[in-house]
Amino acid sequence: MYLSIFGDEEKAFPEAMSIDPASFYAAFSQVKDGRGKRGKRYPLPLILTLLLLGKLAGETSIHGILEWIQERKPQIQSLLGWPRCFPTNSTCTFALMHCESNEIAAAFASVLLKARAIEQCGDEPSRLHTPGETKELTQLAMDGKAMRGTQKHQAPNQPPVHLLSLYECQSGIVIAQRAVAKKENEISAAATLLHPALVKGRILSADAMHTQKKWCASVQSYGGYYLLIAKLNQPQLYEDLSDFFEDKDAQREEWQYARTTQKGHGRLEIRELWSSTQMNAWFEPQWAGIAQVFRLRRHSTHLKDGTTREEIVYGLTNLTPRQATAARLLAYQQTHWRIENRLHYRRDVTMGEDASQVRLAGAPEALAALNGGVLALMDWLNVKNAASAMRHFCAQPHEALQLLCGTLSR
Repeated sequence: MYLSIFGDEEKAFPEAMSIDPASFYAAFSQVKDGRGKRGKRYPLPLILTLLLLGKLAGETSIHGILEWIQERKPQIQSLLGWPRCFPTNSTCTFALMHCESNEIAAAFASVLLKARAIEQCGDEPSRLHTPGETKELTQLAMDGKAMRGTQKHQAPNQPPVHLLSLYECQSGIVIAQRAVAKKENEISAAATLLHPALVKGRILSADAMHTQKKWCASVQSYGGYYLLIAKLNQPQLYEDLSDFFEDKDAQREEWQYARTTQKGHGRLEIRELWSSTQMNAWFEPQWAGIAQVFRLRRHSTHLKDGTTREEIVYGLTNLTPRQATAARLLAYQQTHWRIENRLHYRRDVTMGEDASQVRLAGAPEALAALNGGVLALMDWLNVKNAASAMRHFCAQPHEALQLLCGTLSR
């Protein structure tokens, strides 16, 4: 399959690459295009692929991407087998406004998850899970992020954007994302992200805002596992956990304990976690499926001036001690922060997301999905330095296009 609409594309562009059915380009054909048929000169998969190509080369704005492509127009036309000119800034923005960002994220996830499965088992799906082997649970971190470039604009067609994402911590893939509507908050938006296909068999971790009885009940009913922190937004829960773990006369024989020590960024950090099942009967009537509660203590020492900081939080989960020991709970809690460190932070710093001035309704969310997809692809490629990889793709655009249009391989 070639991109050109003409029948003699192979003669006109002998170097044109074919489109693999399992490629990102092919997956983008599943994204619904909300534009009208009249005057639609550029296929949506082509527009998304061109934007991705520029982002892989290090460009962070639509204007910069299109200038970068224009400078390499003959080469990219030849590789894509596309005889026409390339779309303008307004054309790209209009197309992004009329497609669903969650479908773009799903397209990325489908390609990367399939490539990972093929790498693990080839043509034998049964090899994904060996009988008798304990299957490691996948952790999804849920968190929201405001897109600062969309804030403080009064025009009704330029609403502020706050995105809530489900991020697979092990692979770096955004499984699903949703914009928080004007008259709702993250709590109500989170309920719409809970789908049995996404939740079943996975651990969902979130910050204290989402420690809600109804949310936990939904995760439990869908066959998933919740891992949540209790703070003062749930005062009774927080007080009960605090009284239990701080009781000097508590019977601690059943408790589990884990500790980790990390040194980096000029700090020495000690994390300790105590877990117990003794409060299950007390909390079960309100917190569906609860199987453990825990106390997490973080003690940080600044190596230069010796100042210290300590934080104690409490939490709950429906993971049993057999499924998650204290050491495993401690690891899950630390892994949760990958959504901040490896997704949100890199979208701002590496992808320049907060500096983007694209703010017409729908377009910022689509760009955020593309940014998350680029970072997930970098993680799949085991890239240690994204900026260095982008400089390479800038010099070798044919390699970037091969990743986007061809068979995905490392």
